[in-house]
Amino acid sequence: MIRSRSVIPNSRYKNMWCCHKDKPISAGLLVLRVGIGGMMLVHGLTKLNGFSVMADKFPDPIGVGSQLSLIMAIAAEVGCSLLLIIGFATRLAAIPLAFTMIVALFIVHADDPWKAKELAAVYLLVYASLLMTGAGSFSIDHCVFGSKTTAEKKSEANA
Repeated sequence: MIRSRSVIPNSRYKNMWCCHKDKPISAGLLVLRVGIGGMMLVHGLTKLNGFSVMADKFPDPIGVGSQLSLIMAIAAEVGCSLLLIIGFATRLAAIPLAFTMIVALFIVHADDPWKAKELAAVYLLVYASLLMTGAGSFSIDHCVFGSKTTAEKKSEANA
């Protein structure tokens, strides 16, 4: 019987790479959060800067009025994007962003060709993913609420 042995000797590096398999996933979630949050933030800041021009012409897809629809879109696209970027209340912040993209995809651009809907669909997929995964280890959520990874739970159980 051949037994596999770790190339990395028992050290702090073995624990860092072998027992914390979520670090690459958390790094990926960090890149995703910062990237998608930054891109959506640009959309929100554009709306914020053009508020006075857009307030009366902005679509009112859910029947709350153009101005309130614009305010809600700005709040989601700016406020929630900032929360995503720093990784605070990530799952909660993804809800209004996902809702905004659902409205854009299925109501505002319902009759438009796929090319006009595609970006909203991509954003929606990312927000749905973040709703399921959370922010990852490299986030304020992890620092504040501190969830233990599966590897950490297993290492405590074996100790």
